[in-house]
Amino acid sequence: MVHPVLEAVTNDVIERSKKTRDIYLARIDEAIQKGPHRAVLGCGNLAHGFAACSMSEKADLAADQKANIAIISSYNDMLSAHEPFKDFPAIIKKAATEAGGVAQFAGGVPAMCDGITQGQPGMELSLFSRDVIAMATAVGLSHNMFDAAMYLGVCDKIVPGLLIGALSFGHLPAVFVPAGPMPSGLPNKEKVRIRQLYAEGKVGRDELLKAESESYHSPGTCTFYGTANSNQMMVEMMGLHLPGSSFINPNTPLRDALTKRATEQALKFTALGDDYRPIGHMIDEKAILNALVGLLATGGSTNHTIHLIAIARAAGIIINWDDFDRLSKIIPLVTRIYPNGTADVNHFQAAGGMGVLIRELSKHGLMHTDIITIGDEKGMEQYTKEPTLKDGTLTWEEGPEASLDTDVIGSVPAPFATSGGLHLIKGNLGRGMSKISAVDPKHQVVEAPAMVFDNQDHVVEAFKRGEMNKDVIVVLRFQGPKSNGMPELHKLTPPLGVLQDKGFKVALVTDGRMSGASGKVPSAIHLCPECADGSILTKVRDGDMIRLDTQRGELNVLVDEEELNSRMACVLANTEHHYGMGRELFDSFRQGVSSAETGAINMFNVE
Repeated sequence: MVHPVLEAVTNDVIERSKKTRDIYLARIDEAIQKGPHRAVLGCGNLAHGFAACSMSEKADLAADQKANIAIISSYNDMLSAHEPFKDFPAIIKKAATEAGGVAQFAGGVPAMCDGITQGQPGMELSLFSRDVIAMATAVGLSHNMFDAAMYLGVCDKIVPGLLIGALSFGHLPAVFVPAGPMPSGLPNKEKVRIRQLYAEGKVGRDELLKAESESYHSPGTCTFYGTANSNQMMVEMMGLHLPGSSFINPNTPLRDALTKRATEQALKFTALGDDYRPIGHMIDEKAILNALVGLLATGGSTNHTIHLIAIARAAGIIINWDDFDRLSKIIPLVTRIYPNGTADVNHFQAAGGMGVLIRELSKHGLMHTDIITIGDEKGMEQYTKEPTLKDGTLTWEEGPEASLDTDVIGSVPAPFATSGGLHLIKGNLGRGMSKISAVDPKHQVVEAPAMVFDNQDHVVEAFKRGEMNKDVIVVLRFQGPKSNGMPELHKLTPPLGVLQDKGFKVALVTDGRMSGASGKVPSAIHLCPECADGSILTKVRDGDMIRLDTQRGELNVLVDEEELNSRMACVLANTEHHYGMGRELFDSFRQGVSSAETGAINMFNVE
């Protein structure tokens, strides 16, 4: 039995989305053909399509009898999480051949690392890279040679971009293939301690680099619970990963066996067989809300309050921040993974991982189990099982009935918090989001005078000058998508954390984003309307008292309304963020992007 609030939200989303969802489904159903799409290609088109294939593959593709899988990969050497993908195409091609199909590498998509660009000019391309990835995915599939697709991606904007691109080819079955997290390195808590010491000038660059290198030390996803690992959780909650496959370490026999099986599943679900599962039908309102529920239950990344809205819209589904807010009131926080605790994702996996999480949520009616998945069975019931190798053969066994470490995975009756990790924030400064799962309750309500900035570097400089040794709410303006591409502001976490540790009341208020790894400092982010659209934030002055109550979801500048209305709004004329490091190429993105609350997307009208 589904919880009545989840059922009510689901029905509201279905009703709200009826027109756009019907249009979407009609379009993908029109694209469905009983037989390979390449059959419509001219001989010259087809010859180009398989010119580089082996003779046997050419014969298979020309005969229109075997399924052809497109491989879309975000492999590069710059992202530790994506480096393992270098070996996956060979595994997939071999598995496809053995299973009676063909696989072709259809296209690569860009994949930038937010860890490398954090606080740098390149970060201002980060959010927009999601849309570029979606478009690059569509370009890779546009050759119309394919019967299914496999998507290789892990990190921040990459998986949302791949999903949006995949949904634009909603008539194709889709299987998402993770690479897995790196083994645990330097504990995250120790890494943060060194970062704060560096911010205070108490350790040097050598000590900081040593700590960072011991934390990010090998191929695989970073082990904290930021946007990348939130991606993996959400994709499994939507049934697009094989059960229990999200957090298996890379370069292991089990990881390779799962990649092989994923290939076999992709071939099984094409229109050539009798179990056709196109992604456009799989990702429905219930699947989207499963991802949302998982995000709240695990205290996942705030970035997905933007990305999930854009992903849903790509499937003709309209969700909004009010849906997040309503569900947050009934979905308890049942995991503690850094920055929401000291454990990392490997500890989460050891405690029972996704199987325990899904069992706990479904047992209490807090997710939809009746969705179509890429598992052997259609529903989510099989996702309580764990993959394992027995004598070299991949099999699934029933996972633990309950958490193996209650400090990492709790339960619905005994949660770490009675509400979800993300709260809607609203008041006279607009609407935004706040992640409170990592914020100590004593810091969740802050009332303090504002210090107003228009550049994150100026915040750091003021901290270094000692001007912020006091109760303060940092107001950082003109950080929305239209202003400068909405870079993450994780660079501010160490200095603000230092002030908090000194006993000061500290918070951040901005129309920008924070990293999925940001934690202990309370914040109101993604404020809409953004400053470039005339936010009241442009009228806040140094010294204005601001009250942020993340528990009640309230944000207000405590200035008389008449006084506030009489003030001249600040207009940022500085365009230094529009040039250099490729930023000049994204001017049309800044001009055409929708609001954060509607997915900060360029590719279709969501207003």
